[in-house]
Amino acid sequence: MADSIKLLAQNKKAYHDYFIEDTYECGIELVGTEVKSMRAGGVNLKDSYANLRNGEVILHNMHVSPYEKGNIFNRDPLRERKLLLHKYEIRKLIGKTKETGYSLVPLKVYLKGSRIKIELALVKGKKLYDKRDAIADRDAKRQIDRKIKEYNR
Repeated sequence: MADSIKLLAQNKKAYHDYFIEDTYECGIELVGTEVKSMRAGGVNLKDSYANLRNGEVILHNMHVSPYEKGNIFNRDPLRERKLLLHKYEIRKLIGKTKETGYSLVPLKVYLKGSRIKIELALVKGKKLYDKRDAIADRDAKRQIDRKIKEYNR
């Protein structure tokens, strides 16, 4: 049986600001009320990033809204969270992030079966002219699609 995937949050700005070199699926260390809040859609990836510390991958600035019925069990919404990856993947990331210009950014948070997963990307920043080129390419493709649609009518 294939696991069903339900998207909880997506970091659309990351696709605009970075070249995505490689992606990794990883688990995340959460407490019970955070899981309930994320299932209800209370997660935001804006301005979040990951870094490596003591052989572990730590996620920063991911906002998980406090669960309404969680009272005293709610944690800080912006707390650091540990990401769960295989040892060989962490070693590979350590080598890549030491190169200049590379960083780790989460792209998506989703439910895979009953587990919450994060798609983490190894990215390289875009310059302003790269962003302009991407916008121009997207506009050109949109115009071509319009012309094809008109022609086929």
